[in-house]
Amino acid sequence: MKKIVTLGEIMLRLSVNNGERLFQADQLNMHYGGAEANVAVSLSNFGHDVYFVSKVPENPLGIAVERQLKSYDVHTDYLIKGGERLGSYYLETGVGQRNSQVTYDRKYSSFSMLGPDEIDFDEVFLGAELFHVTGITPALSPSLKELTLFALKKAKEKGILTSFDFNYRAKLWSQQEAADTFKTLLPYVDICSCGELDAVYILGIEPADYISKEDNLKYYYSRITEMYPNIKYLSSTFRNIISASTNTLQGNFFTQGELYQSEIFQIDHIVDRVGGGDAFAAGILHGILHRTQPEELITFATAASALKHTVHGDCNVFSVDEVVTFANNGPGKIVR
Repeated sequence: MKKIVTLGEIMLRLSVNNGERLFQADQLNMHYGGAEANVAVSLSNFGHDVYFVSKVPENPLGIAVERQLKSYDVHTDYLIKGGERLGSYYLETGVGQRNSQVTYDRKYSSFSMLGPDEIDFDEVFLGAELFHVTGITPALSPSLKELTLFALKKAKEKGILTSFDFNYRAKLWSQQEAADTFKTLLPYVDICSCGELDAVYILGIEPADYISKEDNLKYYYSRITEMYPNIKYLSSTFRNIISASTNTLQGNFFTQGELYQSEIFQIDHIVDRVGGGDAFAAGILHGILHRTQPEELITFATAASALKHTVHGDCNVFSVDEVVTFANNGPGKIVR
């Protein structure tokens, strides 16, 4: 098994029942998740040896987080205990043309107060083949900006493959703050997940004026690899939102100047969209680690994301065999 390390915040998610507004609710459903933790769970389900690095309070919620991760065979050796609270967020699920809404309650969480001296990255990265982090982590505090940069640099020093998902969250920081930070991180990234809007509004790339979305994306990705030639792989999805419960999804994978795409999946009815992007990212990483051909890789990653939409909670709970079977036999067979 390949050792993988992810770094990020895992939170308590409190969701209203479908059709309710948050201010109406008299009961909430509990799940645990977060971008890097969701990727860790997916990759563990895919057969990898995954270690999640984070900090949680030493209270019943911290215990629940650890049990959740262990239930998916994610290693918690580097799950630090301390601080005052577990970050949380409230999810009001969209219905029809009404979008879903997220309300954060994560300020001063244990993870956001994590200091660089609390993690021994020489130990954490021992024997690791891949390190994954997202743009959510440096958005949480100045110290985590430093920690994210330090971790990426340390991983590169050790010859570890690095993965960074932009995951821009407007509720956490501005586009300018994200741009200033991401530009310091990208020189140490091998695998990058970002879309067209990220290229224009965060990286400042001149908008494309081609006719097709495919040509536009290839232009953006070509420009990104010119700016950061260290980036070997880029990925994203095209999502068309028909309603809160019906979306279409197409995966994109760019490497060595070529863009590979899946066919379009129609996802109807969506059970839970949260974590779909993380499932896609995990599928991309799994394919890269296994040196899968690009056409097969993007098939697998998009199928994994589509499947995630069919289960409650943040985490994808499907095995490699289940994803492959779905990709081959499900509605809308995926090809290049």
